[in-house]
Parts: sequence; C-alpha cells; structure tokens
Amino acid sequence: MLLYFWIQRSFEHLIFSFVPRTSYLVLASRYNLPIPRKSTRGHDTRYVRLQKNYCFGCGKNNPDGMRMKFTYNEERDCFVSRFRLGKRYTGPPGHCHGGIIATILDEAMGKVNKLRHVVALTSRITVEYLKPVPLNKPLRVESTELQVKGRYHTNVAEILNDKNEVLARSKGLFVAIDPHKMFAKFVEK
Repeated sequence: MLLYFWIQRSFEHLIFSFVPRTSYLVLASRYNLPIPRKSTRGHDTRYVRLQKNYCFGCGKNNPDGMRMKFTYNEERDCFVSRFRLGKRYTGPPGHCHGGIIATILDEAMGKVNKLRHVVALTSRITVEYLKPVPLNKPLRVESTELQVKGRYHTNVAEILNDKNEVLARSKGLFVAIDPHKMFAKFVEK
C-alpha cells in the first residue's frame, strides 16, 4: 500500500512538473488526479495540513495579519485576491508602505505553487513600484506561473486598481521543499 501511494504521488509530481495546466485538467479527469480548488487560503496542499495558519498574508489564525483570500480564475489561468488597504498599512500619506506591497505580491506568487501541490519557499523576489498604491480603494492582485524547472518555480504578480492600471509588479523564484522535514513539528501526521 505504501509503495502504491509513493508511485501515485511520484506520478502526480511528474504530471504537475511537466504538463501545462490546461492539458493537466484533461489528464486529471482521465486519471482521477486532484484538480485545484477554486478558492484557497493558507499554505495547505493535498499532502500537507498545517495545524493552524499564522501567515501574515493569508493566515486566518493571525489576528494581526492581512487574511487575504485567493481564488483561482480558470479562464485567465491566474490567482486573484480583491482587497482594500486600511490606514494601518500607511507608508507615504494616503498610500501603502512598500514592504506591504512586496508582501502582497509575494503572497500572491506563493499561491501559484498550490497548482503543483508543492510547498515552495521564496528564494528571490524583485518588485517594480510603478505608481503609488492608495489606501481605502478597491485593489486586486493577480499571479501566475512563468516557468518550472525541477524544484525551481518562477511566478509573477501584479497589483491593479479598479481602472486596471498596474501599480506594482513582481517576479519571484520559489524553491520546492519537503515540508515534513523542514516543518515536522508544525505538520499534522
């Protein structure tokens, strides 16, 4: 039984790593593989369940966090989160702090890794601050996968206003890890 699980998990990992997502949906229905949920929160994957999520960006158990919620848009093949930033995120008067902008972009890019059912940590992120990000206005962040090479996942994200103007964009490199080794005491068994 354990060997079967390992073979199935290895097969799924190969599929997730080398097949474009649009083709994956066809394979998923044929081979009964998992299909990403439309709504996602936190860092759980099919193989990893955290006891509680205190992530500053998306953790529902963090009373001081942003509690962002993302949905997967199948038509546009991206993750989306809609939000407003309150005064606690102030940088320049009436606008968001640059560190919070980077956090939002990092959080959005990290969600893309869920499509491959891996836990991947940020290795590098670059941010282009194009226009000031206003407080108390409707905003959205969108993220998508650029490429995957082995354990290395490159993702991109943009923060947009309600006029579809790009206010900030980022590119990030994420490295897939074995969460059972790295976070053993935090993962449910």
